[in-house]
Amino acid sequence: MTTSTATVEKQGSGISTRTIWIILGIALVVAALVYYFLRPLEATAVYASTLRQSTPLILGALCGLIGERSGVINIGIEGQMLMAAFLAFMANVYLGQFLPFGVTLLLAAVIGVATGALIGLFLAWMSVTLKMDQIIGGTIINTLALGFTSYFYVVGLSTRGKLQAIPLGPLADIPLIGPVLFNNPPITYLTIILVFVVQFGLFRTVWGLRTRSVGEHPSAADTVGINVHRTRYINVTLAGAFAGLAGAYLTLEAVGSFERAMTNGRGFVALAVMIFGRWTPLGAWGAALLFGFLTAMATQLQFAGVLDIPHQVFGMIPYVLTIVVLAVFRGGSRPPAAVGQVYDPE
Repeated sequence: MTTSTATVEKQGSGISTRTIWIILGIALVVAALVYYFLRPLEATAVYASTLRQSTPLILGALCGLIGERSGVINIGIEGQMLMAAFLAFMANVYLGQFLPFGVTLLLAAVIGVATGALIGLFLAWMSVTLKMDQIIGGTIINTLALGFTSYFYVVGLSTRGKLQAIPLGPLADIPLIGPVLFNNPPITYLTIILVFVVQFGLFRTVWGLRTRSVGEHPSAADTVGINVHRTRYINVTLAGAFAGLAGAYLTLEAVGSFERAMTNGRGFVALAVMIFGRWTPLGAWGAALLFGFLTAMATQLQFAGVLDIPHQVFGMIPYVLTIVVLAVFRGGSRPPAAVGQVYDPE
């Protein structure tokens, strides 16, 4: 099909998907501002909660998209997050008995990130070396993580605290924007930075070009000298570190404690966020913010007592709306061509 023909068909099909997204984005911004002017305190709390709720989702989505951009499906994000959350919490408990508080939290976060990376390496070994079905490999990780953390968790453990918000000087005093963006704990700040770093890395660096080529056409990448297996090993391990950071966020920054199965499906939601964001970091961040906003609004409605209905209904609202959005805006979303495929060099 020629370019002119494709253009004519696009014009004849009505409004483009990009135009729909622009209109939707403008509408959301206008609605957010109207909500703020009507109820400033309530709106600020909801928007701050939106950012917090989206943090583990975007980290999990970054894990998934880096792996799939390399050709490896990772449905084990849930298990990576859960195991990292558990070990980061345990490190915070026991290291905190003889190390300074700040050092303890830093080491616990590093342990969480390292846990995710090691599980990512395990997934790469199953997928690349053993050539195991990648869906089964991810299921193994989820099952092992749930069983391990449930068995070794001890009820009643406590820590000396969690990561606290760090106001960024005068920026934190800006109305609306300040409390939402410039008054957060460290992992939240780091997550925002990582979104832009990964976006730049994937589409503006040699590493990103090699990653995308391995995920789209591994045989062609191999022909020009790219080591497909090594690239997948490195990227799936690196991706695991993002899931590990998400797990560390849950126990070191968001909650400060650990509960069995506390990830509560966030790893699977992260996969939906990744697809909704079309396998791009910025797109996934937008999808994560949308889900976080729906969760925050559901919580706000529940505590405000606006409707006299069971709290489970409020809890399911974000998931139902996420399914609806994915169904409506699924057009034009295409995964990497070689995702899930085992590569055997000839």
